[in-house]
Amino acid sequence: MFETFAPLLSLTPIIAVAIFLVALRWPAAKAMPLAYLTAVAVALLFWKLSVLQVFAASLKGLVITCTLLYIIFGAILLLNMLSESGGLAVIRQGFTNITPDRRVQVIIVAWLFGSFIEGSAGFGTPAAVCVPLLVALGFPAKSAVISGMLIQCTPVSFGAVGTPILVGVGTGLSDQQEVVDYATQLGLTSWEQLLPMIGLRVAALHAVAGSMIPLLVVAIMTRFFGKERRFSDGLKIWKFAIFASLSMTIPYVAIAATLGPEFPSLLGSLVGLAIVVPAAKKGFLLPQGKPWDFESKSVWDASWNGTISSELGEPPANLPLWKAWFPYLVIALLLVATRLPVLHLGQLIKLVAVPWDSTLTENLFGTPVTIKPVQPLYLPGTVFLVASLVTVFLHRMSRAAVGRAVRRSSRMLVSASVALLFAVPMVQVFLNSEQGAAGLDSMPTVLAEGVASLAGQAWPAFSAMIGGLGAFVAGSNTISNMTFAFFQFGVAERIGANPIWVVALQAVGGAAGNVICVHNVVSACAVVGLVGREGDVIRITGFVFLYYILVTGILGMCLAWT
Repeated sequence: MFETFAPLLSLTPIIAVAIFLVALRWPAAKAMPLAYLTAVAVALLFWKLSVLQVFAASLKGLVITCTLLYIIFGAILLLNMLSESGGLAVIRQGFTNITPDRRVQVIIVAWLFGSFIEGSAGFGTPAAVCVPLLVALGFPAKSAVISGMLIQCTPVSFGAVGTPILVGVGTGLSDQQEVVDYATQLGLTSWEQLLPMIGLRVAALHAVAGSMIPLLVVAIMTRFFGKERRFSDGLKIWKFAIFASLSMTIPYVAIAATLGPEFPSLLGSLVGLAIVVPAAKKGFLLPQGKPWDFESKSVWDASWNGTISSELGEPPANLPLWKAWFPYLVIALLLVATRLPVLHLGQLIKLVAVPWDSTLTENLFGTPVTIKPVQPLYLPGTVFLVASLVTVFLHRMSRAAVGRAVRRSSRMLVSASVALLFAVPMVQVFLNSEQGAAGLDSMPTVLAEGVASLAGQAWPAFSAMIGGLGAFVAGSNTISNMTFAFFQFGVAERIGANPIWVVALQAVGGAAGNVICVHNVVSACAVVGLVGREGDVIRITGFVFLYYILVTGILGMCLAWT
């Protein structure tokens, strides 16, 4: 009898987040402790996990939280260093010279530059880079966070040089005889040859759904943060927005078809930047008339503002544009160099791990929970710290200015820590809920099986939704793919659908789930001092998530039977 209601019970932690954070608009620092307690109660009372297993999963969450806080601190520190040195004022002036139109600026920074950072680093790094940069350009903090979150869908499946496909889907499908047999039926010599095939389909699905994202970002910005509060102000640049979108998505698909899953986001975004920035300078496809801008900051709603000031003053005369941008160039180069397998640099710095012996944290306390060693030099936080040091010396900052930046960054980090200290352990309890005395699979698997039993032949319409819910909870497209890739493959074979398309839908949905992922939103809010407004952000980004899974669900019903 209990098994019948298990899928509904597995939803309770997600429902708790939806009620407290989104519906009631509680700050994450208040909502996430209750969501954590809900997950713990379900795990202990219904999944009948041991107290040790819940403790081990929570401890794993705390370790991951520390890595997230490290990344957040590095991003905040770089922002404050550039603010103190005058670099942000120079960068803002540089963007104004391209175009003063905020609609174009958000497309260039969030959509194109953000996609490049996602392609090189992944794991929420675009928000840590682009959101504070938008604030420095004069965007309201809340608008910057929403814009930075909304683009974390299309490039995510190929983030961190293809990790969600190569590691996420690859790990999920590995060592499965059904996958090997299917690959053999297709005449392939290895099941791994399915991964580029899946990657191409993922790129095609994203290209259809994602081509509207820049226009949606702009329209949402003008509707919620413009003087007239109108979607129409954003829709006026639809030609340029679609042009900027296709400038990235067309090469993105071509690269997926020719080079594989590692480079679509990384190279597609660079091609897009090379096309769009010169076009914006010349006013190509932009409407005539006064460039669109926000109202004066003095009349902004108080809820729009973070604790980081965007009043940067005049750009220093002795700081050229290339020097101001150089720390970001350092970030891009280091991220790419450490993520490209061919350079082997990433493998080298991963040798520095805490603890150095991975067996020390396997099957913690005799439970199924394993904590992976932390590799501090590989984390984006270290890259941000290196860029901050470069800023100190290159911009010739005084000791007093450096001290102010460090103190301000430390204070901002504390405000973000409470929500993450509960949000991430909740996720880990949810994910690591298998092998309890109740004999049930983990909560996400039980939830997916419940949806599959209801959907039947219509499963391809729901595949992306399951991937999205996995990423919403786990905060990672990679983990969602690891968890559900083989499950999606198996359901597709049972109903006679094409498993390659169904797994591709899983990967696309997992990418879309990042726009509503709680700890990604908490992190994005933290870097601009907008802590406490996480629910407001998800209330808006949730509509784009629904758009994405609806479009891909319709495509799935059309394509998965081919």
